[in-house]
Amino acid sequence: MRFSYTLKACLAAACFVAASVSAHAEDQLARIKKAGVLVMGTEMQFAPFDFLKDGKQEGFNKEFFAEVGKGLGVKVRFIDLPWPSVLPGLDAKKFDMVAGPLNVTKARMERYHFTLPIADGTVALLKRASDKSLQKPADIAGKVVGGGKGSAQLKDYASTLNPKPTIREYIDNNQAYADLAAGRIVAVGNSLTNIAYVAKQRPNMFAVVKPAFGKKVYFAYMGMKGADSDSLIQAVNNVILAMHKDGRLAALQKKWFGVEMEVPTSSFVPNV
Repeated sequence: MRFSYTLKACLAAACFVAASVSAHAEDQLARIKKAGVLVMGTEMQFAPFDFLKDGKQEGFNKEFFAEVGKGLGVKVRFIDLPWPSVLPGLDAKKFDMVAGPLNVTKARMERYHFTLPIADGTVALLKRASDKSLQKPADIAGKVVGGGKGSAQLKDYASTLNPKPTIREYIDNNQAYADLAAGRIVAVGNSLTNIAYVAKQRPNMFAVVKPAFGKKVYFAYMGMKGADSDSLIQAVNNVILAMHKDGRLAALQKKWFGVEMEVPTSSFVPNV
């Protein structure tokens, strides 16, 4: 009886250890596939990537991640948050990835794991269509310009001008565009993809100041850094490469940005 009891106890302990090891070995991608859903954190105030139309999500991200969901065999769920809450939410593991997307920078790569790029994020200026005083980026010298919170590229460019423009930072891009339309600022600095979309939607109100300026940067999606998330990022990269090959990515770029964009299809070192 004693031997039988001890044997059963050992077998039970072995099963518990095996289950614990298996659970520990299960990475983020495996957990997502088991749950059947990929959860994305985003801010739906970032057209053309994510925005609300009649209370429903629209934009590049929705259509892009529908393809990712098919490739991974899971559903995709978006959590809409104010942008300052998105990265802390990822850090707290409230969702699997960030669907900003964000510009890939050296500093961000030290902390987060990026997918392959999906768009050109180089900065350009949006002005009022009626404003003839802004013919080139340098014409913002000495004027008040809007930009996103922590818009490093715009600040770097502004520092090269004399007199230097005043940078007014915004958390909400729509508020920046509203202030531009009202004449409270002379231009808004944002990625070419974003402002080209805004100008396309309201051509009588807004126009793009060309060329784009600063170092070329790229938009990509982001997850946590570490071995646990490596397989998830690689799985998304595999979908991106497949979309490059069959033209789905170019079609989405043309639909939402107005042009097809050349972006790296392998690892690269950011310019910023």
